Amino acid sequence: MCGRFALLLSPDLLARQFELPFSTELQPRYNIAPTQAVLNVRTAPESGERELVALHWGLIPSWSKDKSGSARMINARSETAAEKPSFRTALKKRRSIIPASGFFEWKAEGKVKIPHYISRADGAALAFAALWEYWKPRDNPDAESIVSCAILTREANEFMQPLHDRMPVLLKRENFAAWLDPELQDAERIQALIADCDPAPLVAHTVSRSVNNPKNDAPDCVASTESTH
Repeated sequence: MCGRFALLLSPDLLARQFELPFSTELQPRYNIAPTQAVLNVRTAPESGERELVALHWGLIPSWSKDKSGSARMINARSETAAEKPSFRTALKKRRSIIPASGFFEWKAEGKVKIPHYISRADGAALAFAALWEYWKPRDNPDAESIVSCAILTREANEFMQPLHDRMPVLLKRENFAAWLDPELQDAERIQALIADCDPAPLVAHTVSRSVNNPKNDAPDCVASTESTH
């Protein structure tokens, strides 16, 4: 799964890596948690241009009676998303990319779970495959829509297996355009993009358990606690 991540890129680097038409002010976030606003790169429904938008993390299906279950919908299993009513329309028509500098996973060591921070070995950004959806309350059709998102996950690769059996789907840069193309709705081609994951080497280090509390959003959340001796 992916339940916590960080985004520490400069605005210019974010714009270059995700081919955005502009750079914008960007505050580093060291401990992004479910139900918070997270940045998504997507194709704007109105203009068809690539844009960067903040969406609620925890997908609310358009048919939901209320938004109470969004905290349980932060991830979508890539193997079954095309079949699930909560995700299948979004997978077909509303795909996005969530930029990240790294993500967290907890490994059980005895009775204690030790948090680890996972990132690319070359320091470049990770590109999480994501889905987004509109929702508004049925009893108030004039209310403003909530736009929410979920991160697609897959079976862990060889590197991640010692830490967890799931991991985010990491897109290759050469697949960004196809992934963000709302005209691409062929199920086999979409699954091919999911399967063609970024092979860039990953690295991991242990971090402070301060990351366990989502109220903590500071550099020590990603700083290594491993001894250098």
